[in-house]
Amino acid sequence: MRVAFVGKGGSGKTTLSALFARYVAARGGPVVAIDADINQHLGMALGMPESALPRPMGTHLTEIKEHLRGDNPLISSAAAMVKTTPPGRGSRLLRLGEFDDPVHTRFSAITPDGPRLMVTGPFEETDLGVACYHSKVGAVELYLNHLVDGAGEYVVVDMTAGADSFASGLFTRFDMTFLVAEPTRQGVGVYRQYRDYAADFDVPVAVVGNKVHGPSDVAFLREHVGDDLLVCLEHSAAVRAMEQGRPFTLGDLEPAGMKALGTLLARLDAQEKDWWKFGQQAVEFHLRNARAWANRATGEDLAAQIDPGFIFGPTRVSLPR
Repeated sequence: MRVAFVGKGGSGKTTLSALFARYVAARGGPVVAIDADINQHLGMALGMPESALPRPMGTHLTEIKEHLRGDNPLISSAAAMVKTTPPGRGSRLLRLGEFDDPVHTRFSAITPDGPRLMVTGPFEETDLGVACYHSKVGAVELYLNHLVDGAGEYVVVDMTAGADSFASGLFTRFDMTFLVAEPTRQGVGVYRQYRDYAADFDVPVAVVGNKVHGPSDVAFLREHVGDDLLVCLEHSAAVRAMEQGRPFTLGDLEPAGMKALGTLLARLDAQEKDWWKFGQQAVEFHLRNARAWANRATGEDLAAQIDPGFIFGPTRVSLPR
């Protein structure tokens, strides 16, 4: 299952992404945590020293594309692959729990509490003033498009702040989106924006209230987000200690926090995995990007990359052309 943590900058989505990844990993299944935020702090929240962070995916896109392209005859070269290029027959697919492929071995690292960490990477000096961060986040979209995940396997993505993920089709690549909202007008404003954008694409969104100080804060969130409010987290001394760099393990978290993480996992596990919708939306956004800019950028008609005989998901059924 794939889950995105989104929200206003400073809402606590990175901290919650890290806590949730630790919580799920403690249950024994394979977990990949991906830092797709322009502010790269997920590794720190997972207890990784900067010297141990994995290679950034965003600066090795060509290498990643070359591997994923495989022997797909519809893709002429890695240069012709864009962030929305869907897999087809001959493409190399990725699986959780089988981390011996070049993408996972070269671009992930095991954190102290078990989750594997992957990072898009920050802006580099050559990017400043000339590049868009979506070019780096595109590595995550390609990764998810080529991933076959099953029950008890999880990808946890710390997304860019606000509604910026709607600048690509990445927001449709998840089984569940948890929107972290503080009990403020700004916090619920991001929720409304995300809810309205997601509604036309059947993207499930649940709200996680954070930095809640009492019943009045819960009532405020309930008034503004209604039944989308899944759970609320109060101030945690253990989390504050973690954020200040002091030693932290999941066992340090207060019982209310552990219960809240369990509620998040139960909601995610209850979400139906819809591979058909996933494939349809992958094709839809690839065609949108092809028409808007990608055909012009590559000099090819990228609609030809779509393989109508490819079936998304764990059942590898190929139809005759």
